[in-house]
Amino acid sequence: MLKVEDGCVNFCTYCIIPYARGPIRSLSIPEAEEQCRRLGREGYREVVLTGIEISSWGREWKDGSSLIDLIEAVCQAAPACRIRLGSLEPRTITDEFCRRAAQLNNLCPHFHLSMQSGCDTTLKRMNRKYDTARYLESVTLLNHWFDRPAVTTDMIVGFPEETEEEFAASLDFIRRCGFAQMHIFPYSVRPGTPAAGMTQITKAVKEERAHRAAAVAEEMHRAYLNGCVGQTYPVLFEQPKNGKFAGHAPNYMEVLAEGTELHNKVRNVVITAVEGESLLGRIQED
Repeated sequence: MLKVEDGCVNFCTYCIIPYARGPIRSLSIPEAEEQCRRLGREGYREVVLTGIEISSWGREWKDGSSLIDLIEAVCQAAPACRIRLGSLEPRTITDEFCRRAAQLNNLCPHFHLSMQSGCDTTLKRMNRKYDTARYLESVTLLNHWFDRPAVTTDMIVGFPEETEEEFAASLDFIRRCGFAQMHIFPYSVRPGTPAAGMTQITKAVKEERAHRAAAVAEEMHRAYLNGCVGQTYPVLFEQPKNGKFAGHAPNYMEVLAEGTELHNKVRNVVITAVEGESLLGRIQED
């Protein structure tokens, strides 16, 4: 992993990070390039760009720098490494971002767009800086520019004052987005944040909503995995698992295939089936 940014100034009402971590501090492009080159020389085959809020990268310089500038630079600095992105703020995804990103052969088509809620009134109480229309625009752009990208997200259920109607709207919205994978979190109070002073939802309701949201997420995940069957992916293999070798495709789906001595090697794999949370495949002979 390569940490390219620290700090956050978004001040979402549920989050303590801006108070604890302070303002944005970004790693310069020359420093990021050099670190990626070093990791490549050391034998790493994949680098994940991480930070508290990487979509804010470069914002403190006020010179027009944006995340796509950094992504292009590190992809070119370490062409033998796959570059994977950490969590993104949805407004990062614009037509220009996608046009430039789609030209980078070593950028993984896995985009984790932070959502938190699929209901506009809840998003407003959270002090998120987008609405569902803007979020869906980002998902649509990614699906236009990339071939079956894995769009993943986080969702908080049982946020203070969330009504059943608001929660139902969130469920309808995530179905429209068709996520490849989701992380579902019941809201947890963070003392010192504005949300801590709002009217809270009971634990039982939060758990029940988390269960319902997870069921929808699982349906979408199954659909995405099944859609991978018949596709061929370059898989970066990592370690033995269940009598096979396990690795990850660029879309971050786990792939199992027959083979030995595959650690840290990339092989093209034809996906033949789905088994549990993994894809099964056959290594293509050169």
